[in-house]
Amino acid sequence: SALSKPADITSVTHHCRRAKSLERTRRMTKLALASSFFALVVVVGGSFAFAPAPESTLRRPTTLGTSTTATKTGSFTSEGAKQQIGNDSFLNENLMARAQNGPGKKNEESLKIGIIGAGLAGMVAAMDLADAGHQVEMFEVRPFVGGKVSSWQDKEGNHIEMGLHVFFGCYYNLFGIMKRTGGFDKNLRIKEHIHTFVNEGGRLGSLDFKFPIGAPVSGLQAFAKTEQLEINDKVANAVRLGTSPIVRALVDFDGGMDMVRELDDISFTEWFTQLGGGRGSLDRMWDAIAYALGFLDCDNISARAMLTIFMLFAIRTEASVLRMLDGSPQTGLHDPIIKYLEDRNVKINLSSPCRDIVHDVNEEGFPTRVRGIKVGAKDQFREFDVVVAACDVPGIKKVLPDDFRKYKEFDNIYNLDTVPIATVQLRFDGWVTELNDDIRMMDVSGDQSDGRGAGIDNLLYSVDTEFSCFADLALTSPGEYYKEGEGSLIQAVFDERATSRSNEQLVEDCIAQLQNIFPSSRKLTCTWSSVVKLGQSLYREKPGQDKFRPTQATPIPNFFLAGSYTYQDYLDSMEGATRSGLMVADEIIARADGPTGLKAFSEEGNLVAA
Repeated sequence: SALSKPADITSVTHHCRRAKSLERTRRMTKLALASSFFALVVVVGGSFAFAPAPESTLRRPTTLGTSTTATKTGSFTSEGAKQQIGNDSFLNENLMARAQNGPGKKNEESLKIGIIGAGLAGMVAAMDLADAGHQVEMFEVRPFVGGKVSSWQDKEGNHIEMGLHVFFGCYYNLFGIMKRTGGFDKNLRIKEHIHTFVNEGGRLGSLDFKFPIGAPVSGLQAFAKTEQLEINDKVANAVRLGTSPIVRALVDFDGGMDMVRELDDISFTEWFTQLGGGRGSLDRMWDAIAYALGFLDCDNISARAMLTIFMLFAIRTEASVLRMLDGSPQTGLHDPIIKYLEDRNVKINLSSPCRDIVHDVNEEGFPTRVRGIKVGAKDQFREFDVVVAACDVPGIKKVLPDDFRKYKEFDNIYNLDTVPIATVQLRFDGWVTELNDDIRMMDVSGDQSDGRGAGIDNLLYSVDTEFSCFADLALTSPGEYYKEGEGSLIQAVFDERATSRSNEQLVEDCIAQLQNIFPSSRKLTCTWSSVVKLGQSLYREKPGQDKFRPTQATPIPNFFLAGSYTYQDYLDSMEGATRSGLMVADEIIARADGPTGLKAFSEEGNLVAA
């Protein structure tokens, strides 16, 4: 446990809480005023109004949602970690500043900290821990950093990625980290505030959020005007969204969010069809969004996962604004973080897998203390005061010793599953997404860098392909993906429906499906291709999984977890990974000092061992 706060700090904390309370009141007043429009607006031809159904008519499955959140919040020591959990985290406008400014504290004691994994979560944790005065060393099994956000170059200089990485406007923590490392302004390209669906034959649909009035009105009119749904599907859509927790949240945010949390045990389809939602809306719009979020369709993704995103869209205008890197993740995201870490003497060991976590056990065989890790081909023992396992789901399952599963918190991890994906990159001798001008589509002459090529410069969705989201990186991220004299570089992510096929077949299928939705692209030739398969990618956000996600602090006092699968109020994503990294750092910093702190715990253990 950490030392008690001095009286002057407690006083400051009370002032901060009053300020936050006033800000929350201001925000809720704004939402309440907006909700009157949301509840009464005419959606189709002036004839249908949103109206929340009585709560008694809604199916409320028995889950651990709200109580689980309270329990997990109670397991944190630091105020910083607590601010990332619970309903307040969705209204907290200070999260970006916290990530940008760092922990704001230097510990009296300096800990030797070993971090297993150099993905986004591990690197973010290392940033804060180094700034707090600790000696940090990282160990990564791959020859590059980044985890699921990794990228690298092949022998010809082509940048290869593990997935399509899009930055939602509600990535407040990640944006704060990028501002802290100097990468936000120069490495991100903001996109037009519209989500575009490309259908068979080149027919476009959209959710156009551009509107003089912000959320929730901008989102409401986007759904009302979308060309992606027929009128009867719009009506069914309006019925279900009008009876959703989102409407309640506009006047009672806590009540709405509690309802969302309680929906983790049912699928989005089950929730959507309970009170009016139709199959047409699911098939023609929601499935593409579900696949883009978690590589699962609406029949298999948790209602909580989907509604969490919709809640953010409803309360924050900027949440649905998209950004993409001006180049590869390695250059635009990771390199600035690596420089930040190296400037603070953090050592990153690549191609250095963790072979074992060395630990003590008590008389009952329960692990009580971690002493260090064995790494590399020779199982070299490295001693640390604290160890952080910043892994993904398959990684943490491999690295945890068997006796750790005596604790329920670790054993629960083995209930989490993952989804396989395949990322296909195709380069063409013209501009695939140009639908209106064949001459412009074929023109690759001159310098068309900085997004000046023809076509659609944005993330794209489709329900008529096996890749639900895709983009032309030569347009969206031209810094390293545009090549003079060449055209589109399409990056498409296939879900598990296609991952068992050969790489050659996936390339053929991707080209054929592109030609189905962009008929004019049949005149173009694919000049280069790449396929990267991940047998285990994001954790599977199917119903009932949220309760199995572990907190960053564990029953072993000097052993911590990080990674986007760990408990935080966001999805398995770049923002989720960033949140977890900040949370684990806050916990270690809060517990480091004092007679019962982590340093004292380590020294006591060394004395016992001696």
